[in-house]
Amino acid sequence: MGTRKNRSLGWIMVGMLGGVLLTLGITATAQKGEPLPLKSLQQFANVYGAIKSSYVEPVADQVLMDDAIKGLFSDLDPHSVYLDEEAYKQMQDITRGGFGGLGIEIGTQDGMPKVIAPIEDTPAARAGILTGDLITEIDGEPTKGMSLNDAVKKMRGEPGTPIVLTVQRAGSNKPLKFHIVREMIKTRSVRGKMLAHDIAYVRISQFQDRTTSDLVKMLANFGKKQAPKGLVLDLRNDPGGLLDGAIGVTSAFIEPGKLVVSTKGRIPSSNEEFYARPLNGSHGMDIGVSLPSWTRTVPMVVLVNVGSASASEIVAGALQDYKRAQVVGNRTFGKGSVQSVLQLGKDTGIKLTTARYYTPSGRSIQNTGVTPDHIVDDSAAGNLFRMEREVDLQHHLANQAASQAAKAEDEDSFVEGEIKMFEFGGADDWQLQQALNALQGRPVLKLDPLLAKQQKAKAKDTKDSTSSTPVTAPQPQQAPAEKKTLNDGPETPVQRYRITPDGLIRLP
Repeated sequence: MGTRKNRSLGWIMVGMLGGVLLTLGITATAQKGEPLPLKSLQQFANVYGAIKSSYVEPVADQVLMDDAIKGLFSDLDPHSVYLDEEAYKQMQDITRGGFGGLGIEIGTQDGMPKVIAPIEDTPAARAGILTGDLITEIDGEPTKGMSLNDAVKKMRGEPGTPIVLTVQRAGSNKPLKFHIVREMIKTRSVRGKMLAHDIAYVRISQFQDRTTSDLVKMLANFGKKQAPKGLVLDLRNDPGGLLDGAIGVTSAFIEPGKLVVSTKGRIPSSNEEFYARPLNGSHGMDIGVSLPSWTRTVPMVVLVNVGSASASEIVAGALQDYKRAQVVGNRTFGKGSVQSVLQLGKDTGIKLTTARYYTPSGRSIQNTGVTPDHIVDDSAAGNLFRMEREVDLQHHLANQAASQAAKAEDEDSFVEGEIKMFEFGGADDWQLQQALNALQGRPVLKLDPLLAKQQKAKAKDTKDSTSSTPVTAPQPQQAPAEKKTLNDGPETPVQRYRITPDGLIRLP
């Protein structure tokens, strides 16, 4: 699918980060049979004129118009936003895989910046910053009451310059200090390696322009000597991205012509069905690289967690529906809506929710997410990532097909005390260990009860001897299979942003 841009054709977003370059016929004019509300528009003009002429301080026309446009989105779902020049440019940079910053997605909670997710292989991730961390100080200055824009200004800077973040982590009674060096970040969305017993491991951190072609190239390299006996596709903390990438990745593992995802909305052009394609040199594939035949038959496990959203949920949902792969991990984020970007001018636009998407079996994962076949905690001692899901966001779209039970809480066992983030795909990756157990027919465990008990006892001892002295970053432990349950995130709403050298971009 092309990446066409047109003022009456939208980019469609299915990710918290990126866009889905689909061509929807949305325009900036009123629908036929729906006349413009002239009386209300006259009232708006009167208010605009009053502010312009009589407000105590002068306000620029562009500021008034930008704020008015933003106000139109205030009661819509949390993924519909106005994109000013800066936000529009940053959205394009992110989907193309290049941007500057510390490598964290941030929001606000309790008047302080909150880490939504550290981006893999960035300064923040390497330093040990975790999802859910509250940033309490920046270079020694408290962030309580600091505006998000001011916090961003203090965190951004020239590559190579140092910064010290002090964070409060759930389960830890001591503040943690992280020394980080800023750098320009160029994300690589596909990584992989061969594991023991001829099992291939592929991690996709987000869906970008080259994700499908990079995946095909990696799979071809894996099979040069002999076909792998199993494959783990890791979509944890993958916030989504380009729909075209999600369709391409799914196409690598199911037969061409099979339905991958469908979308349904109010306008006819939002009602679409998308099918797996051959990946035989077309659709942006590198010349001379073709998909090996073993990829559509090799035993598979897909790893997901609460940070797996949108495009990653499309892939996991399709492979689960076709029983092509076992899904292991935590229930996913639950973003089952599609956004299209309507370009308003040369470098501004709006991102508008125009459809819901459905897996091949016709299920919507809006609010409910994809429930794994084997629920496994982030670590052997319990879950690490504390964040809201779609259902916790203000003004989220309803899922009429979902039962009320979908809002029921999981009996989540979060790690208490100090923890250290593990490396996805590393030797201490508990969920990966359980994915390998699933592939090899061994029991799959949710967590290790002994380690969880030891961690709780250690946290209690630490709490009893609490001091206010900042410490360095903590350490995870390892995580038995139990019945599928649904898990709600924290109760406090979070507004999502990304830090870049040029400023701040609000994320859906």
